[in-house]
Amino acid sequence: MSWTQIADKFFVNGQIDAADVAAAKEAGIELIVCNRPDGEEANQPPHAQLKALAEEAGIEFTYLPMRDLNVLPEAVEGLKAVLAQDKKVLAYCRSGRRSSVLFEAAVV
Repeated sequence: MSWTQIADKFFVNGQIDAADVAAAKEAGIELIVCNRPDGEEANQPPHAQLKALAEEAGIEFTYLPMRDLNVLPEAVEGLKAVLAQDKKVLAYCRSGRRSSVLFEAAVV
């Protein structure tokens, strides 16, 4: 999997699936953050399904959905709490852009 690394331990990507969760485990990802609301597209796996797969693999999972690029304070605070754990993180949304925008807002 070719994630975009935007910080030492922070990577972003578009929508992930079960194979990506396995690849994340192999790559040492410790926490997955979903920034994509459920139901944006018909073929999108619900976050609860990916959360179950991640937890089975021993990866923590956090759901911080963003409907657009307008960053809500609760999403920023949620990501700050994730970053404070100092774990290797993979954040995803449809394209990776919302995850990147949220990261920038959280580290300012």
